[in-house]
Amino acid sequence: MSGRREVLRRVIFEADTPAGKVFDVILLVVIVLSVMLVMMESIATIEQDHGDWLRFSEWIITGLFTIEYGLRLYCVPSPIRYARSFFGVVDLLSVLPTYLSLLLPGSQSLLVIRALRLLRIFRVFKAVRFLDETNVLVTALRSSLPKVVIFLGTLMIGVIIMGSAMYLIEGEAGGFTSIPVSMYWAIVTMTTVGYGDIAPVTPPGQVVAAIAMLMGYSLIAVPTGIVSAELVRASRRPHNTRVCNDCFSEGHEAGARFCRDCGAELSPPEPGLPPLPKR
Repeated sequence: MSGRREVLRRVIFEADTPAGKVFDVILLVVIVLSVMLVMMESIATIEQDHGDWLRFSEWIITGLFTIEYGLRLYCVPSPIRYARSFFGVVDLLSVLPTYLSLLLPGSQSLLVIRALRLLRIFRVFKAVRFLDETNVLVTALRSSLPKVVIFLGTLMIGVIIMGSAMYLIEGEAGGFTSIPVSMYWAIVTMTTVGYGDIAPVTPPGQVVAAIAMLMGYSLIAVPTGIVSAELVRASRRPHNTRVCNDCFSEGHEAGARFCRDCGAELSPPEPGLPPLPKR
């Protein structure tokens, strides 16, 4: 990669340099402004009085985002891989609705998807502490996923059993016209939502309902306990905003030479930057 493209990549993708930090701050301000314009355009009185100005401003912002998206593709080693990444797709979707509005009026309302770009805020001001906590949370969620899936699977079996029981006990006369409808009641009851559109009236049905209500507490207690345990186990090491050139993952450990997700070699840190504090 040429020196110019590497400098541009550091400014756009990383927040370890003053230029990169300023770029991210300006980007976030423009994103917030764009989302506010879309919201204002949805208000009939404002759209009637200032609709032309709002659309003109939106086209200017879309033009800026289009140039930014092109620069991102230009400065990365693999433009196609970036275009297929999460933020690459979000960046593309943030400009398409405006152009689609020329063919499909009203599609510009989809521009609120630009709010997803605010996820980059964790990189601003070299927010290492937030990156640390974010990576701890992601690690805990990944580790607890199999346990949570098993728990939800077991819970689904309970929903099927209770739905079938309520269908047999209450029947169509009580509003339980089918097993799927009865399963819907079981889910609503166990999640403590309680719409009240269907309710058991017989004593056996009320006993089943009481059991479902008591089981509903486990919906919060069990997954929370699993994730909390994994959070305690998750390591807390200092991270920075260096971005992998291959998979575009960020938040690597301060002294990392290779990407934690794909194993690709990371670009060396910017010369002259102070080392991150040790925990």
